[in-house]
Amino acid sequence: MERKHLLAAELNAYSFANYADHLGIGNNRFEMYMPDEVLLLERAEREGWSDSKVAKASDMDRGDVVERRARFRRAVALVDAEDAAASFRVGVRHSIENAVKEGLQDTESVERLVVQICYRASDLAFLLEREGKTVTDYSAALRREPGVEYYDEE
Repeated sequence: MERKHLLAAELNAYSFANYADHLGIGNNRFEMYMPDEVLLLERAEREGWSDSKVAKASDMDRGDVVERRARFRRAVALVDAEDAAASFRVGVRHSIENAVKEGLQDTESVERLVVQICYRASDLAFLLEREGKTVTDYSAALRREPGVEYYDEE
């Protein structure tokens, strides 16, 4: 999967593995339309397009452009993270922020968050496989806490 596919997966709330399963089978939505939207949003960001220009250049309603661009920026932060562990941390943070915004206050909402974190774990596994690494290769990075100094264990 190329970067544009990873961005399209994240932008459209697909797991990386699920998105990959839709590639190479002639599914235009996954192979053309969603990656084309990513390329358009990327160009808009790079060139500083207005929301109305993005709306004109795409099939989006002007009211949806702000949300779509915000989702795209979050997708870029996740996909362009320095490694699989950093991407996982970004993804989990996004899932928690979304859950809090939607109201994390009962068993159902906690369960929805658990499901989202499991999807993030699935994406981590996908990225690790692509990198030829394992979770233990990133054990220290996954345990890292802000403000705590770590020393090389070797």
